[in-house]
Amino acid sequence: TAWRVLELGGSELDAVERGCGQCEVDQCDGSVGYGGSPDESGETTLDAMIMDGNTMEVGAVADLRRVKNAIGVARKVIEYTKHTLLVGESASLFAVRMGFPYEDLTTQNSLSVYSKWLNQSCQPNYWKNVVPDSSKSCGPYKRPEKATSEEEEETISGRSIRNHDTIGMVVIGASGTVASGTSTNGAIHKIPGRVGDSPIAGAGSYADSTAGGAAATGDGDIMMRFLPSYQAVEYMRMGTDPTVACQKVISRIQKYVPHFFGAVVCANTTGSYGAACNRTPGFTRFHFMVASPLLNQPTEHAVECI
Repeated sequence: TAWRVLELGGSELDAVERGCGQCEVDQCDGSVGYGGSPDESGETTLDAMIMDGNTMEVGAVADLRRVKNAIGVARKVIEYTKHTLLVGESASLFAVRMGFPYEDLTTQNSLSVYSKWLNQSCQPNYWKNVVPDSSKSCGPYKRPEKATSEEEEETISGRSIRNHDTIGMVVIGASGTVASGTSTNGAIHKIPGRVGDSPIAGAGSYADSTAGGAAATGDGDIMMRFLPSYQAVEYMRMGTDPTVACQKVISRIQKYVPHFFGAVVCANTTGSYGAACNRTPGFTRFHFMVASPLLNQPTEHAVECI
């Protein structure tokens, strides 16, 4: 969809918006758009961002409720405000003022996922160091009167390739103009109000028309701490090959969190591209799509995780 937009004369931002928007409509992997990844209260909320590598403008929304086209709303943040990121109920009100309809983001499927989770004593979840024991019950949780040292170790959240993903896109125009964007419904069973890496500039994606663009997917709570997309673009600015730039970003995170789930795609202004991922059980290869004048049609590529 994004490639067709470019072929028909659309801008790089148009391509990112339409491409990510198509994934919102198609509910890609159940992790993008409506009807997926219910939070702890059973609601689906959306995060998205879009970035113009010419002007360095960013538009983003997080914890967007009852509006399906998150990447479209993010684009309106650039076009009609001097802000960068709008969140929660206020982001939804902005969307309505921009002409987007209120729609229910919950489906029978997301309700079924939520019900099953409740029946499993709310496992897995993202709480730690709370009472009652978050590994055995649904709460409501509160902090203990007195924390014990045994509780300090972070528990495995159960995040994996199967319950968290993002559409991340980098578009390089014929003149070298770069745009990027992301859209996601976030981590499944997240604590309401949680914002991951996807709508954060430099974390979820980053675009700079003097260097290139990158986009990330995976465990956003870990990855956003390292601004992987920004870092990858900076490596490419220094002349690093896109594949190597992606690998260096993944290696950097590995030093602190060896078993995180995550991947990055990178493309520079000459049209070279690459990707890298962190090897974990069940996630040894990362697949991504490429469209270019050198290819007859959009083509799937894969890299071995490191």
